[in-house]
Amino acid sequence: MLDLKKILNNPDYYRNILLNKKANISLFDELVKIGKKRGELMQKSQSLKAKINELSKSFIKLKTNEEKNELKAKISKIKKEQEQKEKKSELIDDRVFFLLANLPNIILDDVPFGEDENSNIVIEKKENLGNGLIVHDFSHYDIAEKFGLVDFKRASKLSGPRFVIFKNQGAKLARALMDFMLDTNIQKGYKEILPPFIVKGHNLFGTGQLPKFEEDLFKLENGMYLIPTAEVPVTNYYNDEIINLDKPKMFVSFTECFRSEAGSGGKDNRGLIRSHQFKKVEIVKITNEQDGIKEFEKTIEDASHLLELLEIPYQKVLLCSGDTSFSSMKTIDLELWLPSEKRFRETSSISYFGDFQGRRAKIRYKQNDKTYFAHTINGSALAIDRVFAALIELNYDSKNELIKIPEKLVPYFGSSQIARK
Repeated sequence: MLDLKKILNNPDYYRNILLNKKANISLFDELVKIGKKRGELMQKSQSLKAKINELSKSFIKLKTNEEKNELKAKISKIKKEQEQKEKKSELIDDRVFFLLANLPNIILDDVPFGEDENSNIVIEKKENLGNGLIVHDFSHYDIAEKFGLVDFKRASKLSGPRFVIFKNQGAKLARALMDFMLDTNIQKGYKEILPPFIVKGHNLFGTGQLPKFEEDLFKLENGMYLIPTAEVPVTNYYNDEIINLDKPKMFVSFTECFRSEAGSGGKDNRGLIRSHQFKKVEIVKITNEQDGIKEFEKTIEDASHLLELLEIPYQKVLLCSGDTSFSSMKTIDLELWLPSEKRFRETSSISYFGDFQGRRAKIRYKQNDKTYFAHTINGSALAIDRVFAALIELNYDSKNELIKIPEKLVPYFGSSQIARK
């Protein structure tokens, strides 16, 4: 959530950025208008309170009942006016909160303006890892089904389209990737959390999925939701708390993730790229303002390191304003190479949120006797289903009907290859 005071101090700056973030600008214009009105009412209310206090102090100096009754009537009249101003201000507060809740975060100065993904900027490529940017026509879903690693048909029978059953060596490979990603991140100082996969709605408000993106979520009864990412429960671990942030809080978490809007119009209908339920390892940092950008850069390095260890060619992409998510100030995507599609596909979005989520989730810290909202960072490290797909395509030996396992993953998987049976 944005800071109303900062908006009112520089409305033109915020308006321009939010236009480029594809915000509903009519909400912003209304916010500025009623925000100023709220300020005037609050100022008038405080002025009237001060006047009441001043008059009350003079009460003991009065000698006659007539004078006292006259002053009482005067104070009562002013108090009534003050209460009316306060009531109007409270009514405006509800609307201000609604408007702020539906406005996205601003962006950092180095994020380029742009409408969509076509304006994103590739800032680094690592093309020579493993087998490099090979191309072929063997899709991961065809290879995986041929080797008996997955079962899409029976998953559809159980749950409908866009679900998958990992089985046999496929289940083992998914588990190996999970353990490898968790262990590697833990070695870098992240603390593991295995949170609930069901959360209360206020947690989704805290991280920015609610109220704007409710249609993308799996809603249960009694205001409960399946988590769309570990970002939600892990960030909200400190919801409505004041914590010590002399050092960043660093967490890593494996969860199943659930999203109801898994694409449309035939996009990624087959395979593991876009599913209603998928596996992901997430890294989350909660930090003070001074360490925010530095820790964001470290988080990008940590997620990238996993792709390098797995020998997967990838590129880093700086998202433009129009492609940066609702809550994010800056996002770097890590995109891995898929030979059958002859292109890079996203496997991680590492985002810096400033105090946007901290303000919404009321996560605070003290510094020099003042209280501030925490800054947050998160990103996939990594999306297991998409890494699974890339590994199969990149390491498929069609001549010998083998899938080779990257060296760093062998201790977790227990073998250097998967043979077709």
